[in-house]
Formats: sequence, structure tokens, C-alpha cells
Amino acid sequence: MLDKLKDNNRRWAERKVAQDSDFFRRLERQQAPEYLWIGCADSRVPANEIVDLDPGELFVHRNVANLAPPQDANYLSVLQFAVDVLKVKHIMVVGHYGCGGVSAAVDGNRRGLVDHWLHPIREVAHMHRAELDAIPDHRRRMDRLCELNVIRQVRNVASDVFVQDAWGRGQPLSVHGWVYSLSNGLVNDLGVTTSHVAEIDRLI
Repeated sequence: MLDKLKDNNRRWAERKVAQDSDFFRRLERQQAPEYLWIGCADSRVPANEIVDLDPGELFVHRNVANLAPPQDANYLSVLQFAVDVLKVKHIMVVGHYGCGGVSAAVDGNRRGLVDHWLHPIREVAHMHRAELDAIPDHRRRMDRLCELNVIRQVRNVASDVFVQDAWGRGQPLSVHGWVYSLSNGLVNDLGVTTSHVAEIDRLI
């Protein structure tokens, strides 16, 4: 059943070499991305393709609903490696409209372990209940919750000691919040870029 995928892989590798004969040898020699992408695991949100970057140009961490929880060792390991070793200059927290994880966090249904993972989104929804309740259209309300969740995760990333230590030693590093639209393929910059510890308090 996987033969098609293996065939796709061979054709992809052949195209890459045809376009750039040194492509894979260059990848072997170094990994030097300037960007860390913290995104959703949704199969419709392919990080490299969305921003049209080749392998080696984008360091990626993905999970359900693009969370950056301070107690998650997997996320923290990626963050530390990106900041301390790769010295990335930009961290993008990227949600997407129509996120199933965001909807599942607040629809009242129980799904098991993932309910615990999604708990931070329920906290965001509770914190902004008045704003969300004032949006009559369900889809627009969920889209706004996607945005609020991204902003909260930007705050989590910017509040982390790895990021704050980098700022303290003068390392250039900015944290951005984006939401990707499945309907048109464009990212919406939420305007919450944070490049210094003093800017964190303006984030929700």
C-alpha cells in the first residue's frame, strides 16, 4: 500500500537533483534554519510548503492545536535546541482557522487523553468568554478562539527561560503569531510579534 509513497519519494528526489545537483550533499553538511515553526499536526497545514521553503530552512515542531505548554518536554527540547544550538532568529506559532483541536476543546464531548492536552484552550476560552459569547456565528467564534489560542502560545514561548536567556545575552530572536487560512492558503499575521521581555505583558 505504501509503494505509491515510495515512488513519490524517488520522483521527488530526482526532481531535486535535476534542479540542484548539490542539494542533498548540502543538506548533509549542515542544518542552519533561521526559523522555528510551532504548528498544528493537521495534515492540511504543511509547514515548509506554506512558506515555500526547502528542507533545511525551517525547523518544525507540530502537535494538536499548536500548543506551547511549559510542562511538555518534547516541545521544550525542540525550543531549546532551536534557540541555543541552531540560533534561530524567528519563532512562528502558527494556528489555522477551522482547527479541529480548538473546536474539540470546547464542544463538550469527551475524547480521552486529548482532553487533558487541550485544557489550555478551555482556559483561554474561559478567560475570553465575554468576547467569544458576543460573536453569534459559530464559525467566526471558533476562528477567534484559534487566534486567541495562538496569542496565548506566543506568550508561553516568550515567557520561557530559554527565550528570555537568549534575549538576556543579546541574541536576536522574535516570536510571532500567525493563523493560516485553509480557504485561501494565506497566513494572517496577528500583530503580536515579541522581541523583548518587556513586550510580554501586552500579550493576553
